[in-house]
Amino acid sequence: MPYAVRVTLFFLVATGLMALMHYYVWARLVRDTGLPRHLARAATLALVGLAASVLLSFITMRAFPRSVGRVICFPAYTWLGILFLLILNLLAADLLRFAGDVATRAGGTRLGPKMPERRLFIARVFGGAATVAALGASALALESGLSRPRVREIRVRLARLPRELDGTTIVQLTDMHVGPMLGPEFVADVVDRTNALKPDVIAITGDLVDGTVEQLRRAVSPIANLQAKHGVFFVTGNHEYYSGADPWIAELSRLGVRVLRNERVQVGEDASSFDLAGVDDYSARRLARGHGPDLPRALAGRDPSRELVLLAHQPRAAFEAARLGVGLQLSGHTHGGQIWPFKYIVALQQPFVAGLDRVGDMTLYTSPGTGFWGPPMRLGTRSEITKIVLESERGIG
Repeated sequence: MPYAVRVTLFFLVATGLMALMHYYVWARLVRDTGLPRHLARAATLALVGLAASVLLSFITMRAFPRSVGRVICFPAYTWLGILFLLILNLLAADLLRFAGDVATRAGGTRLGPKMPERRLFIARVFGGAATVAALGASALALESGLSRPRVREIRVRLARLPRELDGTTIVQLTDMHVGPMLGPEFVADVVDRTNALKPDVIAITGDLVDGTVEQLRRAVSPIANLQAKHGVFFVTGNHEYYSGADPWIAELSRLGVRVLRNERVQVGEDASSFDLAGVDDYSARRLARGHGPDLPRALAGRDPSRELVLLAHQPRAAFEAARLGVGLQLSGHTHGGQIWPFKYIVALQQPFVAGLDRVGDMTLYTSPGTGFWGPPMRLGTRSEITKIVLESERGIG
């Protein structure tokens, strides 16, 4: 499907969803609560303006420099997060009201026609409670989302890792989403904290950017300062394809990052080494000509007795990886759901959402991400810089 058609369809769908979500909020908090006319008019205009700001942000983040896009995107995306939580709480309130009505009828009570005053009172109580709960959750989510990523250490035991490489460290960065919301200060801080871990390998598993090279060259430039004994490696995520994958591959290469496109490299020397492979994003084939994951190509001619670590943006690549002898796969993409309860929606598309999992004989680690996308919020998840410590079974005992 041509890019222009995809963009048009996305905008039409987004417009429809924004209209439905804002109408629902308006119906529950403005119409049903019987606000005085002047307050109802002000609230209606505010909701229309907020809906328009979200749609406008989708345009400005791509069409304007980061400094301009941030002015619109930050309040618009913050509202989008509040809107999600508000709708969630309003839906919960509606379910409680429905359950109460059902329980009353089951108990043999005849309700009869509800008095207008009673309907109004119930609407105001439930609407107010939902609003307070949503604003409280939003405050917590904002505090978490805007906090610095934590450093999380994960230990993974690998059967084929040489004894000499026991304790090898890989620092994984993923889903930083540098763009209108996160800029050069964020990147520089992540780089400094990553370097302080003195990693043997740095792996950036996609979705580094949300914008073109021209828009974000300065914001991404601190990546050039990443330091690791065996190098810095990158694989594409789906957002690189929305932002111009080929120019970004060239730019990252210029910054000293090795982009792995369906290929593998040796980490270490001679027998004291393991294979590191990387594949294009799972969805790349339909997003850009000449792109697409090809793990068999990356592994062609490989000695199966050697340990193998795979970088793949989306965790659903794990099933093929396990069949082809990968020992450890590092992925991102899911953000751990980012805002609860969206992890359950993510699970409909991705078989693994966050943390360590086993797929056959393979270990999979899915990072919740180093940054965030959309609303600057996290609820029930934390952003992280992941330090993976590899342990050799051959070195134990």
